[in-house]
Amino acid sequence: MRRKFIVFTSLLMVGILTNCSKDSDPSTEEPDPVDRSANLLSTGDSAADILANENFDEILIEIAHVEGFRPTSEALGNIEAYLAERTFKEEVNFLFRSLPSPGEESLTLTEIAELETENRTRYNDGRTLAIYIYFADAPSVKDDPVEGLVTLGAVYRNTSMIIHESALRELSSKSVGLTLANVETTALAHEFGHLFGLVDLGTPEVNPHEDENAPNHCDVADCLMQAELEFGSGIMAKLESLSANGLGGIPSLDAECIRDLQAIGGR
Repeated sequence: MRRKFIVFTSLLMVGILTNCSKDSDPSTEEPDPVDRSANLLSTGDSAADILANENFDEILIEIAHVEGFRPTSEALGNIEAYLAERTFKEEVNFLFRSLPSPGEESLTLTEIAELETENRTRYNDGRTLAIYIYFADAPSVKDDPVEGLVTLGAVYRNTSMIIHESALRELSSKSVGLTLANVETTALAHEFGHLFGLVDLGTPEVNPHEDENAPNHCDVADCLMQAELEFGSGIMAKLESLSANGLGGIPSLDAECIRDLQAIGGR
């Protein structure tokens, strides 16, 4: 599987306009040539397209990161390997865009979606399926430090994902045995699992394994799709345990999740 890296830096462009817009004729304005509709669907709606090659044989991942919060190359390499292991895509490319901070103390999913509207540049095109990942410098508004609730990431559309990079860095700084790349890889792989439609989030369960106490998460011990790998400070204990047992500190999908993916065209 080939990988390309393309780097973009956001620029602020200032123009001088003459003839106020009130004098313009709306009928002469050209329509937006980009069709965004296929990337504005519900989570899980593109699971089969991500996994199989019937409609798309290439994935372009647009990495939009706040300045200073770019993910590690090691984590992205791990995710490329993860996609090669679970999908039939022939090529995965990464496009990087450095963005200024939105200046928020915390972010809601509504605000995250609005940032995507402002900053996303790539959408499905021909045989290329586009995925957008925003690496934020602010935590989720739902976090509760007193209760130990920390959100590492979330998916909110069929090809859209948020990773709270600031939260990942804070967690990894408290561990001696884990690297930032370990935590980033786990968060990214977990959220890709949701884009795959796991569990019962667009991809039907072959056998029941959804956690009744945590909807859309797996109830199988040590599975990548367990809820604690997306929420809560317990993730560090889980990853450190895996690392101590020689499993590399990165969870994997259990047999039930893999069976679900294979049923809709994945590996």
